[in-house]
Amino acid sequence: MPLRRRPLDIVLVLFYTINATIVTYIIDIEQIVIRDTANFDYPIWPPKPAVEVIHWWGNTFDPLLMARPPWWQMTIWIDALFFGPFYFFAIYALVRRRNWIRVPALVWSGMMLSNVLIIMMEERFGPYAAPDFGRVVLANLAWFSLPLLTIWRMRKDPFPQAVQ
Repeated sequence: MPLRRRPLDIVLVLFYTINATIVTYIIDIEQIVIRDTANFDYPIWPPKPAVEVIHWWGNTFDPLLMARPPWWQMTIWIDALFFGPFYFFAIYALVRRRNWIRVPALVWSGMMLSNVLIIMMEERFGPYAAPDFGRVVLANLAWFSLPLLTIWRMRKDPFPQAVQ
């Protein structure tokens, strides 16, 4: 009898796929290649429409995204260098039912929650506070909830051997 997929695994695979393909390697790359949002040439990657949407969001709702202070830049590099590869490994492990993903997933969850909580504190009370904090919280809700769901899913052996 084939093993059934857990609905949470499907949600996590979708979330990791969106993060790997859109967030990490489009949105984050934009922030790496464009340091000064007031004075730049459009890069080869990401495409101009993506840059324009990112800058629209930052100029309209998220001044921190446009300011890009050094600590923020470090969170972007962490995302590009560590979280991006993690997403691909996690997708593979969840689809192929590999237990070795447990520890990396728990590490990612703790790091992601820490980063998001620090960013949200800045978005609320910092010099680059969001003019509509509620909207920014809603836009970041997945990055609060999915690390918690990952911790829940990985709290014990994620893929115990099927009983024969």
